[in-house]
Amino acid sequence: MTETGSARTHSPPARTGEAARVVLSSYLGSTLEYYDFLLYGTAASLVFGPVFFSGLSPAAATIASLGTFAAGYLARPLGGVVFGHFGDLIGRKKMLVLSMAIMGVASCLIGLIPPASMIGSWGAIALVTLRVLQGVAIGGEWGGAALMALEHAEPERRGFLAAFTNAGAPTGALLGTLAMSGAALLPSEDFLSWGWRVPFLVSAVMLALGLYVRSKVSESPVFRAAAERAAREQADRKKTAPPIFVVLRRPRTVVFSALACIASFGMQTAFTTFAITYAIKHGGVKSEVLLGFAVGQFCAIFLVLGYARLSDRIGRRPVMLGGLAGMVVLVYPLFMLLAQGTLAAAAFAFIGYTLCQSATYGPVAAYISEQFGTRSRYTGASLGYQLATLVGAGFTPVILASLFASAGGSILPVGMFIIGLCLVSAVFILLAGESKDNDLDAVGGR
Repeated sequence: MTETGSARTHSPPARTGEAARVVLSSYLGSTLEYYDFLLYGTAASLVFGPVFFSGLSPAAATIASLGTFAAGYLARPLGGVVFGHFGDLIGRKKMLVLSMAIMGVASCLIGLIPPASMIGSWGAIALVTLRVLQGVAIGGEWGGAALMALEHAEPERRGFLAAFTNAGAPTGALLGTLAMSGAALLPSEDFLSWGWRVPFLVSAVMLALGLYVRSKVSESPVFRAAAERAAREQADRKKTAPPIFVVLRRPRTVVFSALACIASFGMQTAFTTFAITYAIKHGGVKSEVLLGFAVGQFCAIFLVLGYARLSDRIGRRPVMLGGLAGMVVLVYPLFMLLAQGTLAAAAFAFIGYTLCQSATYGPVAAYISEQFGTRSRYTGASLGYQLATLVGAGFTPVILASLFASAGGSILPVGMFIIGLCLVSAVFILLAGESKDNDLDAVGGR
């Protein structure tokens, strides 16, 4: 069966309208998830040190705070495997509703944790626990949301429609940054005591909206067809291996797809956390730096989609390699701009970062998902993506803060670390094959 033919075979009568609802659901769900997940990164840079680690020096408190940020990334592969397993067995939709509920509840509870002055170290313990739940939730969210869009799409638009899941990341970051920027306008004492909590509590409203939209979409037609095929095989007494076993039979696919994407997440985390702190330390006003970051994230929404559409035409690899090359060239000029301490310089720096990172991130949803067969795609794509986030982003804020401190405030080792991630990703993108024309109905992984 050809790829185009298979897509048509599994298309419901109202394919276009249903695809639009699915894409909207994926986009809104991803926006909520990343609003919560990346809002934590901003709060870790600005708030959690003095609130939950007040007994440490400012530098040590910042590093400890960013260490709790890493806990979410450590939990993401676990969420990818667990949600992916059940998503491949019983369907994408149910797992997406569950992951969204976990993320929304965990974020609201973060906004309610008492400070260290009231409950001591229990505040930090609660913070880490809820951060782990966030990681598990987003580990399960991304794969299902990307696959729902991908598997409802026509073959020639797979990258574009799947990228709406990734476009939720800058949208969520934009909303979270604007919310935190508004809170940062409060007097410092009010901001640290209660103002930072408001953006987390707003998650409850976004959760209700997201669950409503997600409940209205149908299951993936490609998954339904694969499930029917699996049921026939079981009726014929053919054993079907668990999805994780299918994926791990070809570990090369998971490892290569993960390493090809680590730089994208390293860039994302470096500029979401370290770069904001760096700009503020060099004289930038907190609210202005956050506003500059928000401008960059607004641009990223459209750049992610634009680069993904371009990848549908010329391939995933050329677009992603172009973004990596751009970051290698621009990483030091971008930090020089951030060191100027002005709103305009911060905005230009974050826009420049976005031009590069979006090229690596836009095609990722399709790039990773296209590596795996339908009956193991949720597990494989989730595991590959979450391993990439763990290796590329999980410890990046702590590493960068430590490199910066040990170098006496020099930005040189920070830039070298980011360039190193870009080179590693470029090598594995070149080693892996182009995925744009892979058949989604293939039963096994590539």
